[in-house]
Amino acid sequence: MRNPIGKKVVDIKPSGIRKFFDIVLETEGAISLGVGEPDFDTPWHIRDEGIYSLEKGRTFYTSNSGLKELRTEISNYIYRTQGVSYDPIKEVFVTVGGSEAIDLALRAMIDEGDEVLIPQPSYVSYEPCAILADAVPVIIELKEENQFRLTAQEVLDKVTDKTKILVLPFPNNPTGAIMEKEDLEAIAKVVIEKDLYVISDEIYGELTYSGKHVSIVSLPGMKERTILINGFSKAYAMTGWRLGYACGPQAIMEQMVKIHQFAIMCAPTTSQYAAVEALRNGDDDVVMMKEQYNHRRRFLLSEFERIGLPCFEPYGAFYVFPCIKKFGMSSDEFCTRLLKEEKLAVVPGTAFGDCGEGYIRVSYAYSLDNLKAAMERLERFISKL
Repeated sequence: MRNPIGKKVVDIKPSGIRKFFDIVLETEGAISLGVGEPDFDTPWHIRDEGIYSLEKGRTFYTSNSGLKELRTEISNYIYRTQGVSYDPIKEVFVTVGGSEAIDLALRAMIDEGDEVLIPQPSYVSYEPCAILADAVPVIIELKEENQFRLTAQEVLDKVTDKTKILVLPFPNNPTGAIMEKEDLEAIAKVVIEKDLYVISDEIYGELTYSGKHVSIVSLPGMKERTILINGFSKAYAMTGWRLGYACGPQAIMEQMVKIHQFAIMCAPTTSQYAAVEALRNGDDDVVMMKEQYNHRRRFLLSEFERIGLPCFEPYGAFYVFPCIKKFGMSSDEFCTRLLKEEKLAVVPGTAFGDCGEGYIRVSYAYSLDNLKAAMERLERFISKL
């Protein structure tokens, strides 16, 4: 029989995050700080709206783009947080999580051979999705001495006449790095000068601990060049509801919806009704969870300093990215031994790109009790090295 599997798919590596998550499930007594999933329940009033939608029999398809009511609330949310207006009918549509929006944006915009600039370390989906869209991924290695922020010069150094899209993954997973307004202004200047487009993944936008999150769409000339991607998983603790959204120029949105139309049809109806409630009445919930995350963030940084594990201070998302280079082993070996010897799971930095070597990602989307127990195990492991 001929090989049934396409070479392009075979050549893509499985997610390094899932590898460790699967091992944890088989390890009795393990503590995992590996998965970026809030430990909070979805706020009750949001769950209640989902339940009510089922009780009312709202189990039908929505339009391909999503409930008009939800798209209107998304538009309102972006206006009140970023001062940018999107037409809810023509420039906003609802996806199955932010990950689908990333995939759709790349597939809708790429011709074979176009180059996509991907800063790394970053979320695991960007590079494989670019490959599946027949793009050429071009990696920009973010540096700790820049607090893992992207600089304009780093973009300029990688731009060619084939470059079409810059992925902007901030606040960043796995580093927790953010981009402030002056950082974005320098990037926007290059984007306009080189006639590029931006896919701005802002799924952690609400989880910014140093001032207010600034989106590149709020800068002059950038709304028409940017696909803004966000969702409900992180800020509202709605991971399993699988709901995200994309906002951008009508011409691009139409093509993204067309692919979505044939592949997915529409996002889950129950989730969409719950998301309307989240955007209308969930601000206090976000503030409460953000305060808890910030408390955990400060605790981990304090613990790392105490046990002698170098770590720059992250100001976004719910991850820290400590450096383990001084122990003279690879990130994969460090994490494998830590899990085997102390039953503590964290993720090797290389899961987020080769330049993540020498670092580990630790998630603080876990209770303070879990974090305290985890730090005891980490300190015991380090003391043996």
